[in-house]
Amino acid sequence: MNPDEVLETLRAGNERYLNGKTHKHDFHADRAELAQSQHPIAAVLSCSDSRVVPQFAFDQGSGKLFVVRVAGNIATSYGIASLEYAVEYLQTPLIYVLGHTSCGAVDAAIKVVKDGAEFPGELPGLVASIARAVHITETKTEDLFVNAVRENVRLTVTNLSKTSEIIQSRIQSGKLLVVGGIYELASGKVSLVS
Repeated sequence: MNPDEVLETLRAGNERYLNGKTHKHDFHADRAELAQSQHPIAAVLSCSDSRVVPQFAFDQGSGKLFVVRVAGNIATSYGIASLEYAVEYLQTPLIYVLGHTSCGAVDAAIKVVKDGAEFPGELPGLVASIARAVHITETKTEDLFVNAVRENVRLTVTNLSKTSEIIQSRIQSGKLLVVGGIYELASGKVSLVS
């Protein structure tokens, strides 16, 4: 499938998910075939929030999505390397950056930027990666949290498209599309971010 066909497949899967008409996925039957090889139709960089499950949100069975998860759906060096693997060796034609409403990592970044909050361990590095989205949106009149979630997805899409030579080359050849979207926790709807 080409990138646009994959994007449409994911859109249609989300529509089935929203309407409660998901396909029956037989993970037991698929296991033997998938043990031999994998051919995912898309790679998804998703937040690690337990309420966001890309395979469910897009109604895709085992082996269909190559999922990389990190809090705040940010592009870390290992995450980028994982996506490069999907693009280079598994020939995935689409990378989908999937943010979500009520993201705790974005909320933490807002608290750092607005209130000077401090976090322990490795959390400051993670939050710093999201702080730029907060700074870009903090002067807008609309809801800061909503805008920061959306901007964080946009920045991650841009980061992936510009920092990885493998990803950039595939985009330029027309073999890869990198898009972003927001998963609405309350409804399950995924909306593209432009």
